[in-house]
Amino acid sequence: MSALALVRASATLGGRPVLDGVDLAAAPGELVALVGPNGAGKSSAVRALAGLLPLTGGQARLGGEDVARMPVRRRAELAAYLPQERRIAWNLPAIEVAALGAPFLASGEALARARATLDEVEAGHLADRGVAEMSGGERARVLLARALAAEAAALLVDEPIAGLDPEAQLMVLERLKARAGRGQAVLVSLHDLALAARYADRAVVLHEGRVAADGPPVEALSPDVLRRVFGLTARWVDGPQGPLLASSRYSDGGGGGVVRPVSPLE
Repeated sequence: MSALALVRASATLGGRPVLDGVDLAAAPGELVALVGPNGAGKSSAVRALAGLLPLTGGQARLGGEDVARMPVRRRAELAAYLPQERRIAWNLPAIEVAALGAPFLASGEALARARATLDEVEAGHLADRGVAEMSGGERARVLLARALAAEAAALLVDEPIAGLDPEAQLMVLERLKARAGRGQAVLVSLHDLALAARYADRAVVLHEGRVAADGPPVEALSPDVLRRVFGLTARWVDGPQGPLLASSRYSDGGGGGVVRPVSPLE
């Protein structure tokens, strides 16, 4: 059984369709990258699974249960959600923010788990610092620790590497991959196609609210899909640490292209 799934899911925002008959799923132990251009429906799909975007058709399911009929507590037990927004209203210490990810544990247990997840994302040294006194990248680590502290069956993660430096991007995806390796189902929206190809078990490509492709990343992101969906003339080449994307804008006549590396130079 899939830990999370959208089944012919449709939704609108402000009267505009954002999801149109979307089918996608992630099984326990699987990291699925949700990719697509801006406005394709990635965040809408993640929010629908979190129960934050009502569907006009189809179903969002967690653990086989319909999210729309699920009590809020049950939803929180089955899935942890990390939104794009990194604003935190109160200047709480990082450990207290991370502990909010485990609201059903006793205080001491929640703080112990929070400390463990801060260490997991290499932010243990920030435990006692107020989040308002941190950089955006530091705050991103704390919020990821909060999501990991839930130990939920599914992780719904929306653009977790946006605005992070290259080392932090790799750390985040390594941690999400490790969580999939421990049996969690991970759905993560990404813009970096090379990183999606490197870390994901599958890629689901969204375009104008519909699924354009679903499969192993390099297959789902075929030259045809890259042209139709992303406007790229592109091909995959083998790199020392994973696939690299040689690309150019389709409109420029498909010149020699640029190889986009997946990791910083060492």
